Amino acid sequence: MSTRARKSILYWLLLTPLMVVILFPYAVMLSTAIKPAAEVMRFPPSWLGSRIELGNFLEMWTKTGFGRALANSLYVSAMATLLCLVVAIPAAYAMARFRFAGQGWYRQFLLITQMLSPIVLVIGIFRLMALLGLVDQLNSLVLTYAAFNLAFSIWMLQSYFATIPIEVEEAAYIDGASWLQSLTRIFLPLALPALAVTAILSFIFGWNEFVLALTTLRSSEKYTLTLKVFDLVGGRYSVEWHIVMAATLLATLPVAVIFAWLQRYLIRGLALAAVK
Repeated sequence: MSTRARKSILYWLLLTPLMVVILFPYAVMLSTAIKPAAEVMRFPPSWLGSRIELGNFLEMWTKTGFGRALANSLYVSAMATLLCLVVAIPAAYAMARFRFAGQGWYRQFLLITQMLSPIVLVIGIFRLMALLGLVDQLNSLVLTYAAFNLAFSIWMLQSYFATIPIEVEEAAYIDGASWLQSLTRIFLPLALPALAVTAILSFIFGWNEFVLALTTLRSSEKYTLTLKVFDLVGGRYSVEWHIVMAATLLATLPVAVIFAWLQRYLIRGLALAAVK
């Protein structure tokens, strides 16, 4: 056996306990979601029930209004990501290409804002949304999520933008392209890896966020997926765990699939942005 093969076996042996710890909650979630309701709380517990009950997913979908919550989460996460990128791209471009007074202070300001948790600002955010008349509106979450992701997005993008040679844009200027044409047709296509990484991380933040949604939304038809799953557990005398786990599994699956599908682009973008 070669040295490389022995190292690979050793690494897998070292990583196996970590993989078991990480995957164990998902295994429990899947096992509970496909068990008959009468066997979920049976003792001693078993990984597999007497049969695979896929009807749990249909029951969950019809009883909980899962489809509406899924659409709400998609809308909030996608619109917040789009708004964040629209604001972050020109700001990051300016930081990467121009020099201005107070630029160093502005960079420090971006880092400091990353230390603020949404929980710390939740009262102020609620009062602001009440003043704007956006309480119990999905657009309040769109604005809030975009604002919280903005500092990270600017910092991430400007680090990558700085690695793109300015000579590429100067060549476009010589050919008669305007500043906007150079940015949209030359610069941004070269920055797609960083844009993809920033968009994915911003989308995941909006998809998983709970505290701000719980504070801002009131009507059940406006609930996002995190609130819908919480509604299946909180304040109930009896919890239908097979329904809860089916909902949790479906809520987790889209992001997991997207993340796995774009994993290599994510790693590439993070590595390139970290070079600067």
